[in-house]
Amino acid sequence: MAGSAPLSRPILAGVVTALVGFTSSFAVVLTGLDAVGANAAQAASGLLAVSLTMGLACVVLAWRYRMPITVAWSTPGAALLVATGTVEGGWPAAVGAFLVTAVLILFTALWPALGTLIARIPPSIAQAMLAGVLLPLCLAPITGMVANPWGVVPVVLTWLVCARFAPRWAVPLAFVAATVVVTVSLIGDGGKFSPGRLLPQLEFTAPTFTIGAVIGLALPLFIVTMASQNVPGIAIMRSFGYEVPWRPAMFVTGVGTALGATAGGHAINLAAISAALAASPDADPDPKRRWVAGVSTGVSYLVLGASSAAFATLVVLAPTAVIPAVAGLALFAAFGSSVQQAIQDPHERLPAVVTFLVAASGIAVFGVSAAFWALVAGLLIRTTLHPR
Repeated sequence: MAGSAPLSRPILAGVVTALVGFTSSFAVVLTGLDAVGANAAQAASGLLAVSLTMGLACVVLAWRYRMPITVAWSTPGAALLVATGTVEGGWPAAVGAFLVTAVLILFTALWPALGTLIARIPPSIAQAMLAGVLLPLCLAPITGMVANPWGVVPVVLTWLVCARFAPRWAVPLAFVAATVVVTVSLIGDGGKFSPGRLLPQLEFTAPTFTIGAVIGLALPLFIVTMASQNVPGIAIMRSFGYEVPWRPAMFVTGVGTALGATAGGHAINLAAISAALAASPDADPDPKRRWVAGVSTGVSYLVLGASSAAFATLVVLAPTAVIPAVAGLALFAAFGSSVQQAIQDPHERLPAVVTFLVAASGIAVFGVSAAFWALVAGLLIRTTLHPR
């Protein structure tokens, strides 16, 4: 019988969900925080902040609603940080943008029509913007093999072999290969580092607010988080028979984003792709017991958060191009999915192509990033071609 399966099964499913989610994309988060001006300690603090807040959010939502609801950091949002780069006002302004993003998520909980409005952005436009943001990161493994073949090629080969035989673990094991590369490099160089770097700690930054950061970072971060994470996350959970309560989910993730913002956390949201690991029958044959996997995921994220400083130190010590290559490999699937959704409708293809090209260009006008202008350009072209 379904109920006779041991409780250890959903617990293990939650541990796997957290391990896959964390090791597959933590490099993207650290790269993004570095791109918008965080130093090594602030980036490590940001990784710790999102690990703690999404862990607590998983436990609260799964326990309260008895559903395998899982929360993750915004990986597309982190990629957006890389594409945006340093904003007007530097790191404090980026922290201010994170707070504005939290307010917008909370506003979505109070006024669901805002979520409906985001959902009305044509998927082709939203996905084309995301694809343009992801493109430079996805090129990193390719350019890295030229810049540092001895460091990057083993990572790419590991990913390729695992993508063939163990797709779920392809990126985590590519990270393991990168760790080996870093270790060998340190041994060869006789490098040393202080054990104090391995101790996790939060570093708080007083936020500042600039127009460029709010329009060029906060708004695109909010849109990407909603369109690429929260809305698909709801749909994936529904496919397994769970109706996630929208307002409480947005409230919890909005509060979590606000709590983590001043410590460097960019955003948390409902898990999308990794949600299936905890919500599918593989987690437990009995749908009524899968909520345990959600709690287990949250607890595992809290434990992994304790190693955030170690992961950040690994990134700092890594040879040229190795960590960007891991980050790029982690985003291949998301990039492919975004491109497919952007151009699959022939009537939407031209606006999507314009959106993609503007986002990929990396231009900044009036201190506002390319992601915002990509949305403007795509919607303008679409409105001109299809006025109705």
